[in-house]
Amino acid sequence: MKNVEVIIIGAGSAGLSALREVRKRTDSYLLINDGAWGTVCARVGCMPSKLLIEAANAFHRRHHFEEFGIAGSTQLQVDLKHVLQRVRKLRDGFVASTLKTTEALPAHTLSGRARLLSPNQVIVNGEKFLAQKIIVATGSRPIVPAGWQDFGERLLTTDSLFEQEMFPNRMAVIGMGPVGLEMAQALSRLGVRVSGFGADHMIGGISDPAVNQAAVSFLSTEFPLYLGEQADLAKGSQEGTIIVRAGDTEIEVDSVLAALGRRPNIDDIGFEALGVQLDERGLPPVDPNTMQVADLPVFLAGDMNQHLPLLHEAADEGHIAGLNAVLNESICFKRRTPLAIVFSDPNIATVGQSYQALAAENIQIGEVSFDNQGRARSAQCNRGILRVYADTNSGQLLGAELCAPAGEHFAHLLALAISQSLTVWDLLRMPFYHPVLEEGLRTALRNLATKLPACSESDLAACESLNSEALD
Repeated sequence: MKNVEVIIIGAGSAGLSALREVRKRTDSYLLINDGAWGTVCARVGCMPSKLLIEAANAFHRRHHFEEFGIAGSTQLQVDLKHVLQRVRKLRDGFVASTLKTTEALPAHTLSGRARLLSPNQVIVNGEKFLAQKIIVATGSRPIVPAGWQDFGERLLTTDSLFEQEMFPNRMAVIGMGPVGLEMAQALSRLGVRVSGFGADHMIGGISDPAVNQAAVSFLSTEFPLYLGEQADLAKGSQEGTIIVRAGDTEIEVDSVLAALGRRPNIDDIGFEALGVQLDERGLPPVDPNTMQVADLPVFLAGDMNQHLPLLHEAADEGHIAGLNAVLNESICFKRRTPLAIVFSDPNIATVGQSYQALAAENIQIGEVSFDNQGRARSAQCNRGILRVYADTNSGQLLGAELCAPAGEHFAHLLALAISQSLTVWDLLRMPFYHPVLEEGLRTALRNLATKLPACSESDLAACESLNSEALD
């Protein structure tokens, strides 16, 4: 039986982040991976989806050309085959960069499905390995309801979407979470007749009703949205088609993109061998600040632990797990301010505590509409809403939800402010250049300040005393 200090199961974003920390401190480790090497983000997630979105948005800008006095937009065409070739070409480059790390470590890597035999032992390809610490970072995979697989290649997930040589004329996207929204809008902007279906009335991870109403209103102008009913599939009236039914709605399409979320890759992982109570999903209890399972020498990191399935969170969790796997005592780390962004147009984002989490708290809300915001109007992107939440008594910023132009940048500014425990007045004292979209944030903050106890006569900070006797 081979013996190492640390075993890492899974070579995705969390596993590679853990590997980085482990390698700094020991040469006694083994990285085990089942299936394709390279992260989900690079292969089928963040990066190929953004490549498709960029192409879609570039083509969509033609609709504003006349407003700018640019003629000839009706002559423009999109070459979908070329778009998808570019997506794969650049995607393969991103994957190659993630593979460099593992390809340089042949003595420390092993392909195969690992199963836990105990908190210190795993079996892979019939061979047993003993370790002082084990990190499980096996990631996740798309959820596909039972029976939907029967539709074969006409049923797509993000694992197969970017491998298509062409897109069909009619597609349904089922699931209006972040991924479903992004892909539905991108496909629609590339000329596919898209129908979007969501079981919930709220979309894109939004919990604020005002922001959700704005997002639904904007997106519905580009493709039909059918919300609030569970969708199901049936064979179409013509060979090779699919009927999507949701409530009273019935639409026939050529293919379906299932964007119903992801489930952790824990099949036959052997968590029952850890001797701890598993939850209804089959997962053991994990401390999000140490990534440790109970008091065992086992750590869970990344998408598979279902905390926040986002790359920066997975990387942080891998970092925490990697450090604690090589230290004598686990360190408790404070997690970053929650930040989630949907790369739709306008961007959707949730920062800090959500509206839903704060609904029962004593808060005030500042709001701005971008309909008449100067810089947004000049760029023909004047649509959207931003809502900022603050504590009524202290004025401390707690969270925000938005559907706004350049929302990804607003989200980062607000995340920085919230992480530093700034108040509304602290942020208002920061410089806002003119004319920029960020002036919209200042408008929302000023709106919020009117609802809080008076703090100052001005956004500007007062000077310190001149400290001169002659002026006393």
